[in-house]
Amino acid sequence: MSELSPTLEFAMDLIRRPSVTPEDADCQQMMISRLEPLGFRVERMRFGEVENIWLRRGTEGPLFAFAGHTDVVPTGSLEHWHTNPFQPEIHDGMLYGRGAADMKGSLAAFTTACERFVQLHPDHNGSIALLITADEEGPAINGTRKVVEALQQRGEQIDWCLVGEPSSTATLGDVVKNGRRGSLGADLWIKGIQGHVAYPQLARNPIHQSLPFLDELAATEWDPGNEFFPPTSFQISNIQSGTGATNVIPGEAHVMFNFRFSTETSATQLKQRVEALLTKHGLEYEIEWRLFGEPFLTDQGQLVDATVAAILEETGTDTQLSTSGGTSDGRFIAPTGAQVIELGPCNATIHKVNECVKASDLDLLSQVYQTILRRLMTEAR
Repeated sequence: MSELSPTLEFAMDLIRRPSVTPEDADCQQMMISRLEPLGFRVERMRFGEVENIWLRRGTEGPLFAFAGHTDVVPTGSLEHWHTNPFQPEIHDGMLYGRGAADMKGSLAAFTTACERFVQLHPDHNGSIALLITADEEGPAINGTRKVVEALQQRGEQIDWCLVGEPSSTATLGDVVKNGRRGSLGADLWIKGIQGHVAYPQLARNPIHQSLPFLDELAATEWDPGNEFFPPTSFQISNIQSGTGATNVIPGEAHVMFNFRFSTETSATQLKQRVEALLTKHGLEYEIEWRLFGEPFLTDQGQLVDATVAAILEETGTDTQLSTSGGTSDGRFIAPTGAQVIELGPCNATIHKVNECVKASDLDLLSQVYQTILRRLMTEAR
């Protein structure tokens, strides 16, 4: 086997660390060991059981930050893996291992891009930082959210942020996420009266009562979307009711649902419309709402322009800007006023068994990151 590149070798070292949420397994220390000698000031930020780090080189603005996470999702059944998920292997040009795509490959590319850039441009403009958490795949309470709050409290403002989430689809850099839809979830309990199925007049069936409401909810058009976002979508994810017996009318029905919403509507408006429908259908209910993130959008500007140009320069690809997919930690950074984009390797195997990424893509990704730094942190604006 030919000698591994620094990026690929570091990615494999990170994958060997079984950092299942909220464990970091010393991945952050591995990054510190490489970046601290380059002049990055190290700040450890532990909140609860979650390890986070904020590394910054420079004190002046503008501030460019790479954001990412060392935690990975569980492996699932090992018998379905072709390789040990925490013993990375390269087969037919593909690097296999948990976190190869999401997102230890990006972390390695962050690191080596910074190493090369600082060596070439030790007196670069502004500041470069890395915000790394071990709580992205889990509750996302004590990770990036808390670090951003701490930075805001002391007036430390990120101007440009690149999140290393796997954004690409068919080839590296073909898609960049310049925004995300909002996510609003709910637990709804429809109240009934339990009773014997032979005496329905003495009971109130919450399943029967809820069906017309749920049908109207599912058929509602919430907004038309816009040029950046598709229409807001609604999905029921779970319905539970009953005792398990066939002769008992249940006393309650529990429904879980989620909105992925555009900038054409707000979480407050969605809540009001749902609760108006509940009242319209005469339902007795309790509801608990959970806002996982507001929608955000980074329009054309310095960060988007530099990223699109860097991808074209290094890969020859005309990238597509997209707001599709789930949520990311960008939802905690964008509200501070930062321009936020997501750029990482192909996402076809993320969270799956046999997670993998094209090995050569990691070197290319590192090169793209370095070119973004060059365009933003050295060129006159």
